[in-house]
Amino acid sequence: MHLAPLLCLLLLSTSLAADQPVSFTAAGDRIPVDSASPERMLDDGVLAERDARQLDRELAALAPQRPGQPDLYVLGFAGDGEENVFRNEVVYLESLFEQRFGAQGRVVTLINHADSLGKAPHSLATYDNLYDALARIGSTMDREQDLLLLYLTMHGTEDHELAVHFPPVVEDWLTPQDLRTALDESGIRNRVVVISACYSGGFLPALRGPDTLLITAARADRASFGCGTESAATYFGHAWLVDGLNRSTDFVAAYDLARDAIAKREKQEDQEPSLPQIDVGARIGERLRAWESSIVPGDPVPYPYTPGVAKTPAAKPQ
Repeated sequence: MHLAPLLCLLLLSTSLAADQPVSFTAAGDRIPVDSASPERMLDDGVLAERDARQLDRELAALAPQRPGQPDLYVLGFAGDGEENVFRNEVVYLESLFEQRFGAQGRVVTLINHADSLGKAPHSLATYDNLYDALARIGSTMDREQDLLLLYLTMHGTEDHELAVHFPPVVEDWLTPQDLRTALDESGIRNRVVVISACYSGGFLPALRGPDTLLITAARADRASFGCGTESAATYFGHAWLVDGLNRSTDFVAAYDLARDAIAKREKQEDQEPSLPQIDVGARIGERLRAWESSIVPGDPVPYPYTPGVAKTPAAKPQ
């Protein structure tokens, strides 16, 4: 199922054979295809090898756990490379948690975007990279006292699959069971999983547990909004990350703020309510309170991206 991301990496390889930046459109949404034959590209594999080395360097640089100190490790996953909005949120996630929540050295970002090719310090968002990153975080952290925040942002389907998509070739899908398997095999116990995607509530049954906080942008049968080339952030991403977590260091309180703000915005714009969801495991609250009481929060972090000009801004479903 997960061969498609690797195929995409291989097909794109010759465009980066000399470690030169990739050319892309002003919107940053498309990757040009090299004129070489597919067979030549598949034989080359330069990009796949470079991406593996980049991820290995990023994971090797993870700060170790501190005895007696509950630490938060953060993994951001921007799965769809055709729109800037998903990249924007994960890059901001990194800044927010390093500057406001004291997670320096404990943030890993996987991003499908032209900026990830050849110049930005981010590995690509593939299932294999997600699996490997979770495994390395799990082996680095103290599994009893430390926590993971996994933030995923991309398109979602009515069949409860998340799009791991990077033109011109890749079309992979992340299912609830895929994500559960990767988390369980990592050995990470204390989990905060946040999914910003349409129909993302469909992930709750497979992922819930006593040591897990789950937050999704929509109910299992509802779309969420705010993607598109003219958008700077999804409705949920802006409401939970930018507004909620700059007003509160409590993930659940930030969810409450986000839920109310999204409902108000959707009503004003005559959208069908997305109905964000939350599931709080019986034991995760204690671990979250221990971590929150141990940090000295920094100042709010401004969101650096601005929306484009469009006749119908931010109304496109994820």
